[in-house]
Amino acid sequence: MTEQQSAKLLPSLFARIDEEQRITVLHIGPALPETVTFFSRYRCKLHFVDVFDELPIVPEEEGGESALAFFRRLFNFPAGTRFDICLFWDLFNFLDAQAVEACMSSLRPWLIEGSQGHGFAVHNTRTPQRDEIFSICEPDQLAVRTRHRRLAGYSPHPQSHLKTMLSVFQFDRSVLLADSRLELLLSVRFLSSA
Repeated sequence: MTEQQSAKLLPSLFARIDEEQRITVLHIGPALPETVTFFSRYRCKLHFVDVFDELPIVPEEEGGESALAFFRRLFNFPAGTRFDICLFWDLFNFLDAQAVEACMSSLRPWLIEGSQGHGFAVHNTRTPQRDEIFSICEPDQLAVRTRHRRLAGYSPHPQSHLKTMLSVFQFDRSVLLADSRLELLLSVRFLSSA
């Protein structure tokens, strides 16, 4: 079943984008029809990477790969790809600190000055897990579905810790939603050549 949910900060991502401007978008999650239809009004290239479908990250000592290798494998984009917008949704609630940092490190080469991000975190780390899949209907309207399986590894981070872990992004704004979640608007920090 699909429900509608309003987005308070998401419209800010699109406010600066002219419909004729070419943009590149990273969408963490499955390609859903609402999102594809929404972005069809823009001149854009969409990259869908369903990190959620690959979770949990199996540790190396259990025959898996490092978090860094995991994200480098998933973020293997064509040369020259640079993202204007990154839609993380609630990804960071399902990654431990090391995995969040590996995600940022792997994403950094694909970002540019002016890249923006959007996602959800929790206001209180005791907030119960919500298994939702998000897609965009309108800049201020999301379609929300229940996941077909419960994700393992739910470990939300306090906002202050998340600010540190999202090393390539800074928090521009956060809004507390009625269900104790935080909606986050992010922008890339200055990217030095180092």
